[in-house]
Amino acid sequence: MEHLLYKNLKNIELSGIRKFTNMLVDYPDAINLTIGQPDFPTPEHVKEKAKEAIDKNYTSYTPNAGILELRKAISNFYSSKYQLSYNPQDEIIVTHGASGALTIALRAILEEGCEVILSGPAYPGYIPLVELCGATPVIVDTTSTKFVLTAELIEKNITDKTRCVILPSPCNPVGSIIGEQELIKISALLKDKEIFIISDEIYSELIYDKTHKSIASFEGMREKTIVINGVSKSHSMTGWRIGYTLAPNYITKEMTKLNGYYISCASSISQYAALEALTNGLSDPEEMKKEYQVRRDYVYKRLVDMGIDVLKPDGAFYIFPSIKKFNMLSFDFCVSLLKEQGLATVPGSAFSPIGEGFIRLSFAQPVEILQKGMDRLENFIEKLNKGTK
Repeated sequence: MEHLLYKNLKNIELSGIRKFTNMLVDYPDAINLTIGQPDFPTPEHVKEKAKEAIDKNYTSYTPNAGILELRKAISNFYSSKYQLSYNPQDEIIVTHGASGALTIALRAILEEGCEVILSGPAYPGYIPLVELCGATPVIVDTTSTKFVLTAELIEKNITDKTRCVILPSPCNPVGSIIGEQELIKISALLKDKEIFIISDEIYSELIYDKTHKSIASFEGMREKTIVINGVSKSHSMTGWRIGYTLAPNYITKEMTKLNGYYISCASSISQYAALEALTNGLSDPEEMKKEYQVRRDYVYKRLVDMGIDVLKPDGAFYIFPSIKKFNMLSFDFCVSLLKEQGLATVPGSAFSPIGEGFIRLSFAQPVEILQKGMDRLENFIEKLNKGTK
């Protein structure tokens, strides 16, 4: 009866990241720079509030959209930090991670046959979710614009089927951000078009030399934008699985139905932990960000010194160096690097075909680990350059 299974699901493959990281079981001593999560522990005061919630028996279902106290905290956070106002009663939903937020957002706005514009290289989680909705991902090559999805590139790819544009800033796997001037151009292009925007801002608290600006803050954009964020990256709470959406009432009303049917509600204990993070832990990301910046600068310098073409990331904790000069497929490069030097990175091909010719390294590891990893990469590259590999 296999032929009766949902055809769109059968056509979906396991994430390229997972395919590669699954190989690591055979290399227990490898240095792992594939990890897309903070290496810091969840802040102690956040964990204490979670324990307190358990002791107080806050273990029941919550409203589908999440506890009101947390939605108020999210509203206050976005108002004070990003000058965006959302009603906690009917414009904010607490979800099962940012992935859950993305799922209900796409389900609410997509139909069979419509198109979604994505920047390529693309985070692997976007494409399958678009396809599961029966829509078509239109992956735009951003390698000529320093990995930024510009208004010009968007305009070239708009058709009468375009339903949505996904704007990740900072983006995974590159760490680039969409600057204010480009957001102004994108807003001018889209404000009078019947096209939704999903603004993926999960790394908004991890921007180094610049500041985050949400496209929802520009004229005409709030009413067509679904903002996605969460505490996974900002507060090192990946396993707590708390994300959220901010969107106009008419969209939020429909997404709340989906959230209710998909998960009933996010974990009650995790919600109280997130409440603490977004009230008394607003400065927590700063210390992590300082350390990430030191790591970013170190890895970037080492790559440049190796003669590798690479852009310095503006945010997140990834760097995306080019390996095109070695004339190897990214998967083959990463497999050889793992087998010969015990260093695990992610092939750029995991981020759509546009990512071919690059690899992704995560610098969410202590500097001493990154030093060893860069030494191993340098040894590998020296052998390639000498043709002795």
